[in-house]
Amino acid sequence: MSIIPSIACIGLLGKHGNPLHISIFAPHDAVQGAHLEFSFLLNASLDIFELRTQDRNRVDQDLGMLQAVDERLSIWGWETGTGVKFAVVVDMWGNEGRPSTGFGVKGEDVKPVFKALQTAYIRLLQNPFYTPDDHAPMAASKGGGSAGEITSKKFIAEVKRIGDNWKPGLEKV
Repeated sequence: MSIIPSIACIGLLGKHGNPLHISIFAPHDAVQGAHLEFSFLLNASLDIFELRTQDRNRVDQDLGMLQAVDERLSIWGWETGTGVKFAVVVDMWGNEGRPSTGFGVKGEDVKPVFKALQTAYIRLLQNPFYTPDDHAPMAASKGGGSAGEITSKKFIAEVKRIGDNWKPGLEKV
C-alpha cells in the first residue's frame, strides 16, 4: 500500500506578514505544540515569499514550492493581488506518519488547493461584515482593529474541507 501525501497545514498571512488564519490537519493536529511549530514555519517562509514576488518575469500568482523543510514537509506559496499570502504545508508521509514511496508532489497538484482557497477568501471579502483592514498590525496597535485571525466559521469550515479532501492529482478540490 503506497502512502499518499496530505496537507499538514494551511496558513493565510496578511500583506504585513501577520497570520490571518492557520489550520492544522491530521495527524499533526493531535501533536502538542503543533500550532507553534507551523506558525514558525509559515513565518520563516515570509522571506522566500518576498524574494519570489520581486521577480519581474512572474506572470502567475502561484509561487511554487517555497522550501522543502525536510524529507517530510514542504511549503508551497501563492500571493493574491492584494498581497495576502496563502501557504500550504504538504506532508509527504501523509496521514500514515511514515515515509511514502514513489509519490511526489508537483506544482500542478497544489494549484487546485490555492484556487479553492482564493475562492473561499473572495467569498469572505464579499461579506459586508468582514473588514480586512481591521486585521492590519498597525490598526491593532492604534486600537483601531484586531490583528487576530479570521473568525468566520464558514471560511474556517471551507479551509478545513479543502485540506481534508486534497490528494495529489485532483483537478478540483
